[in-house]
Amino acid sequence: MSFQRLGKISVASLFAAVCIFGSSAVAQRPMTVSGDTARRPMRVAEGNNVQCAGYVTSSPIDTSSRLVGGLNEQDGWLYAQGQMVFLNTTDAKVGDRFAVVRPRGKVNTKWSKKGSLGMYVQEVGSIEVVRVKSDHSVAKVYQSCDNFLLGDLVRPMETREVPMYVDRPALDVFGDPSGKAKGRLFMARDQREALSKDQIVYIDLGSEDNVQVGDYVTVFRPVGKGNIVHNSINESVPAGVSDYGSSQYSGGGFSNQSNRVSGENAGGNATTTGKAKAGRPDLRKVVGELVVLNVKERTATAVIVRNAQEIHTGDWVEIQ
Repeated sequence: MSFQRLGKISVASLFAAVCIFGSSAVAQRPMTVSGDTARRPMRVAEGNNVQCAGYVTSSPIDTSSRLVGGLNEQDGWLYAQGQMVFLNTTDAKVGDRFAVVRPRGKVNTKWSKKGSLGMYVQEVGSIEVVRVKSDHSVAKVYQSCDNFLLGDLVRPMETREVPMYVDRPALDVFGDPSGKAKGRLFMARDQREALSKDQIVYIDLGSEDNVQVGDYVTVFRPVGKGNIVHNSINESVPAGVSDYGSSQYSGGGFSNQSNRVSGENAGGNATTTGKAKAGRPDLRKVVGELVVLNVKERTATAVIVRNAQEIHTGDWVEIQ
């Protein structure tokens, strides 16, 4: 089409031609949608947060199978992904994968009323058997979430079903109690204390409390204990003083830090914040939400999926 002929084409004809060309181009190009409407299904946890989340168990731990050596142990005592290690077991075949765990110690915490919660077991990764000999096996470190150490235990791999994200209403910081099982967030992985989304935590609710994998858990905190460092019940600012330390400028008792007067018709003594809180109902604020990944007898491992502010070890939890 020449420029001269283009001048004689009507606007309607030109518009039709553009529409035909445009529709053809769109038909040849797949449509893409941005934003949440195009979000594909996702699991609430991936990678290390699944196989290396750790757990607290009160069941006996089998310590018979363990790492007893490394191919190049003369050069170091830490082992990671891709390195070769020796196992003291022949109950395996080439291609088998095993979990490698490390019991760290019994958990006794002031945050729980259950007493001893069991043994904290750190999950450090997995191995794949490459050769089985008469009195030992050789394996390659398949996945390492931490350094492997000689003495780490070898256990069968657990098949873990990881819950999927689901559409949920916005986190309600004023949410009411559900009336279901309530406990405490007593510990977090790697000994963290200030926590946020995607971090692994442990709660003192388990199978004995009818907790199941996939349960949503509310994390909340009494309003009167809103920080990890609890303030004294005394006033956070001093009472008003009679002057400003000057003989020329006198402030009197009505500075911006003066006391509040209580009593009938405000004719009583000065009141305090502690007195003002007396008799009020149990006030709380919701600070986050968890999803349960693994359930043991007295405890559960969970991942933080939402938080309105920092979550602390010691916060309260409640099954939704």
